Amino acid sequence: MLRYKLTIEYDGTPFSGWQRQKTQPSVQQALEEAIWRMSGESVTLQAAGRTDAGVHALGQVAHVDLGKVWDPLRIREALNYHLRPNSVGIIAVDAVDNDFEARFSATARHYQYRILNRRAPAILERNHVWHVSKPLDAEIMDQAAALMLGLHDFTTFRSSECQAKSPMRTLDVLSVRREAEHIVVDASAHSFLHHQVRSMVGCLKLVGEGKWTPADLCAALDAADRSRCRAMAPSDGLYLTRVDY
Repeated sequence: MLRYKLTIEYDGTPFSGWQRQKTQPSVQQALEEAIWRMSGESVTLQAAGRTDAGVHALGQVAHVDLGKVWDPLRIREALNYHLRPNSVGIIAVDAVDNDFEARFSATARHYQYRILNRRAPAILERNHVWHVSKPLDAEIMDQAAALMLGLHDFTTFRSSECQAKSPMRTLDVLSVRREAEHIVVDASAHSFLHHQVRSMVGCLKLVGEGKWTPADLCAALDAADRSRCRAMAPSDGLYLTRVDY
């Protein structure tokens, strides 16, 4: 068996998320069916992270083992052909050693969250941003975000269904900036808890609106209590942008 690393882009809008479901379409299912049509092999893809329903990816990574030797470029071209009309594309394919694992070999995961901050609704970016009509103060949001950097117990920003053994995570990057009508939140860490990024963004939005202070956000973090998370951002604006190895 030969192992290949796939770098994948997708619009998560029509999918139930990355992971294969019994009754709903998923990104994993679309890819595995395309691989079967290309190679005649039934495979199970392993991904760097299982994105939720509606979450997008610019640089998701998965690995697959195939019994036949393939030229990586040919795999990319064939999969992109067989993936049509799904909103999934293969950006790159690389042959890798058999000890490479998309999930466990990753050293960092990078996410971006995009908020369209204007009175008028999102039209061209519908399902790809969180539309917030009330003006947000990106500067104070960034000040609050800095308080969450480093190693913390992120129970407050963790889904009640999260299966991670520990709520302790080291947040390497959490920054907020304004780009014209958009508020852009960047987050990087070795790994994230389920719903962590969306929960943090939802509470940062409260800071930007003036409903919370940075101290309120810090107090919610220190409480390590999920009930202290007052808001969670929708999935539409979240992108898995890159995975480092």
